[in-house]
Amino acid sequence: MTDIRELTIGVLGGTGPQGKGLALRWAQAGLNVVIGSRDEARAEGTAAELREAAGVQNVVGRANADCASRADVVLVAVPWEGHAKTVEPLRAALAGKIVIDCVNPLGFDSKGPYPLAVEEGSAAQQAEALLPDSRVTAAFHHVSAVLLGDPEVAEVDTDVLVLGDDREATDLVRALADVIPGMRGIYGARRESISTASSWKGAKPEVP
Repeated sequence: MTDIRELTIGVLGGTGPQGKGLALRWAQAGLNVVIGSRDEARAEGTAAELREAAGVQNVVGRANADCASRADVVLVAVPWEGHAKTVEPLRAALAGKIVIDCVNPLGFDSKGPYPLAVEEGSAAQQAEALLPDSRVTAAFHHVSAVLLGDPEVAEVDTDVLVLGDDREATDLVRALADVIPGMRGIYGARRESISTASSWKGAKPEVP
């Protein structure tokens, strides 16, 4: 398997709490990270915050298309309402690349969050339909953005369920989980079970 430290990790939605938190942890682990956003200035602003927080220089901010082009592996951590319109225009840039979808399709009312029905089955399955030439996996749905972004938390003690049909891809994603202190990447199931990722029993969904 490719050494993950030789790869550049792109984070679409890297200005939000989930993407920003994972970007911080990967940067601290020595990985090269590109923060992606619709607004390049906002992406670079977040990257500057992470460079200071992590005490490293291996984080940059770019517009989404540039982020997707530069990265070897791309995490999708955008709000559900922007999922399709963020992913679809990047089909060519993401062709042949491993895409990690961590989006939870959730709605909110006075009682709190509730799951939304997705025609394709899940956010990751929607990404598969929109990115037929990419190697889509599902992971990091339930990891707490609060813990990821807290500099006082040295280890994020949690299991990360990784789903997908491409075992080389899921092994690499497990390695990306393992590189974060306290995390353990666990292969969960094949593609037909990918819709269970964000509703894994015992997991508390975290909104990106």
